[in-house]
Amino acid sequence: MQAIAADIGYAETVFVTESAVDGDSRRNRVRYFSPIAEVPFCGHATIALAVALSGRNGTGTFIFDTAVGPVEIETAVQGAGVTASFTSVQPRVAEFPDRVLSGLLGLLGVGRGELHPGYPPMVAFAGNWHPILVFAERRTFDSFVFDPDPVRTLMDAQNWAGTVTTLCEIGPGVFDSRNLFPVGTIAEDPATGSAAAAFGGYLRLLSLVEPPCRVVVHQGSHVGRPSVLTVDIPVSDGIIVSGGAVEIT
Repeated sequence: MQAIAADIGYAETVFVTESAVDGDSRRNRVRYFSPIAEVPFCGHATIALAVALSGRNGTGTFIFDTAVGPVEIETAVQGAGVTASFTSVQPRVAEFPDRVLSGLLGLLGVGRGELHPGYPPMVAFAGNWHPILVFAERRTFDSFVFDPDPVRTLMDAQNWAGTVTTLCEIGPGVFDSRNLFPVGTIAEDPATGSAAAAFGGYLRLLSLVEPPCRVVVHQGSHVGRPSVLTVDIPVSDGIIVSGGAVEIT
């Protein structure tokens, strides 16, 4: 599986390792691999697999047994395509160690004063751990650059299996996001469902939104693959991330 993921070269590749778990034809055991390592969970690969299975088994509810627990996915026909949503595991947040935050900001060439004062830097989990940085100015968010290798080294040292999630608020409840994920030839991920779920959990746990509510996350324009993720934040339990899928032929 690792060799196949490296050969494909996408941010993550999902594998069905057991179909029809407990005799349920719509329940599968899955594993996820980036080009360099196995990862516990991946949102966009989860969506992609559910959409692919919908083409064979019909739309509706699927359950994927992942390394972080069971994840429920709903698929539906919309126009000429298929949309899907997954419900994350219970989100958590953790403090951002001061020296680690300083190191990460140094790698991005930005200072703490360029972060949004209303969105404190934290590390958030909804399947993977994601450091969350929200910039105050769109200019800083758009223009920061980084060397992938030292960012990868820092991520590995902190056991961040997910992306480094950077955001900028572009309207009420609307954010643009850049997700740093240096693996192989990739530097930034064009769509990151686990990061969107982690961000939704971060917003709820820090009381930055009043649930139930919805936020919209744009991502991928900086790498020429724009995407839109809808994040529904209930009062409790997992975060729901939705989006469409495009078949690659």
